[in-house]
Amino acid sequence: MRTRTTTATAVAALTTAVALLLSGCGGSETEDSGKDEIAGADTGASTSASPSPTATDDGIDRPEVTLPEGDNLLFTPETTGDAKTDAVLKDNAEYLRSIDEAIGKQDPKSASVAFYSKDSAYLGSVEWVSGFVKDGVTVTGTVRYFDREVSFSKDGSAGLVYCADESKGYTKDIKTGKVNVTEASKDSYVLYNDRLRKNDKGIWQTTKSTSERGSEACQP
Repeated sequence: MRTRTTTATAVAALTTAVALLLSGCGGSETEDSGKDEIAGADTGASTSASPSPTATDDGIDRPEVTLPEGDNLLFTPETTGDAKTDAVLKDNAEYLRSIDEAIGKQDPKSASVAFYSKDSAYLGSVEWVSGFVKDGVTVTGTVRYFDREVSFSKDGSAGLVYCADESKGYTKDIKTGKVNVTEASKDSYVLYNDRLRKNDKGIWQTTKSTSERGSEACQP
């Protein structure tokens, strides 16, 4: 799984950052506030080979997101047939893809990450990616995101709960190209609880993300 050399796990680093920057990692439904002015939160960036498409049927001009070489992210379900739910699933998937792109480019302040996130989710992502940059590693292999379930709140925000299977996802040393293969374990499976809010551009930005590594709910 995608462990880092200086911390227990990359996800743990993100959760710790969120805890420090917000109020903890208890998966609260309380909406984040006070960080709407984060610089770059509404900007995008273009990349080269194998990008995610920018032309969408909703007419939104989105940044192209390119995963690092050898990196593969799978999402189940990708769609449900409900337009509003599918928009949340799509934008959250692009948020996760943009994080991997930022790791591959060694760019903690990625404009694509800022496009798809804000508040503690954005700040936590900056902290997370910075850890990979410090360690000199990128990501490779396959991570599967599954059991993705969306719910909507009266305040207009959306909740997204899902699992991640990192048993075939690894880190790779940028200088040597060596893949740090680790044995799959209970901790290869992570439960996420995200909060999203639609911005004035029509993007469902992830505003908060908490996780539980080794969750029984995600075990095979």
